[in-house]
Amino acid sequence: MPQWQAKHLAHRACPDAPLGYMHCDVLIESKTGAGPNVEGLTPANFEARYNLPSTKDGAGQVVAIVDAFDNPNAATDLAAYRTEFGLGKANFTKYNQLGQTKNYPQGSSGWGVEEDLDIEMVSASCPKCTIYLIESDDNSGTNLYDAEIEAVKLGAGIVSNSWGGGAGSSSGGAFATKGITYLASAGDGGYGMQDPADYQTVVSVGGTFLNVSSGSKFIETVWPDSGGGCSVVNKPSWQHDKGCTLRTGNDVSAVAWNAAEYDTYGNSGWFTVGGTSVSSPLVAGMFALAGNSKSEYGGEKLWKLKKDELRKDFHYIKDGELGGCPTSLQGTYLCDAGTKQFGQYSGPSGWGTPNGIAGL
Repeated sequence: MPQWQAKHLAHRACPDAPLGYMHCDVLIESKTGAGPNVEGLTPANFEARYNLPSTKDGAGQVVAIVDAFDNPNAATDLAAYRTEFGLGKANFTKYNQLGQTKNYPQGSSGWGVEEDLDIEMVSASCPKCTIYLIESDDNSGTNLYDAEIEAVKLGAGIVSNSWGGGAGSSSGGAFATKGITYLASAGDGGYGMQDPADYQTVVSVGGTFLNVSSGSKFIETVWPDSGGGCSVVNKPSWQHDKGCTLRTGNDVSAVAWNAAEYDTYGNSGWFTVGGTSVSSPLVAGMFALAGNSKSEYGGEKLWKLKKDELRKDFHYIKDGELGGCPTSLQGTYLCDAGTKQFGQYSGPSGWGTPNGIAGL
């Protein structure tokens, strides 16, 4: 059982999904509400920790969010978030899975929380980005994957997905378009990987705790409920670690706890959320700041960086471990940060969290 569940720290916004369907990964934290003064981590915290050029780069980059069902308040909630943090007016469009700006699917307050979080986190790291929200008819893998394809048809260069399920099922080519940077949340149940984060063409994004001690001083450790480790799908040729003969996750990571969110579709405004649902869209915005989406292929570039580039361009996460690790893997780089068994890499945190955008 993940710690957030065992310790009653949070609850899932979305219900568990049956076979063939996906669950959203956002967790609503159990602490008291965040008004009237906003609590939780803010865009300024992310910009400072990850050394982001958020105020100057990203214009013209299209980041798509793929989610299920409709949030009728998405545009106004996003506007409220951006106003609170001085991010300016959003360049935002909402589509259905056919690419129409009408005939949206039925609503779902749980997935609505996910949608608001995703578009707000892209805004937090890349406020100048163009943001598309593509809403699939429901949370079936079939419809979500159709929405994935539609996002690319609409012109997105980066597509973030904060949901998952399955274990190595066929992607049906939904994540196969060359020159597109696909990202997905690693999951919130500890050791193990989920679709689509485990696909070779997708950047698997793990989660961290981010503690702001004072001013610009940060302490970042593994979030123990992040997904990660050894998957069940074939290993890409560019992964060269020896502890897993299959696809290893994660590729990169970012904060996954205590983020401020604004949502009025099923909630009453400000509250704090967690999960790798925070991490994936936040990193998607960072990729947009870098502007290199056409040359990306999953996590390949990250795995081919030189040691000095990794040290310079990524924060080394040296503390923490994944929950639920098999006994045989406890203490190894697949479960624990800081082992130095494979350089600065660990399953929970990947190659670390971004320090600027040069490594993306």
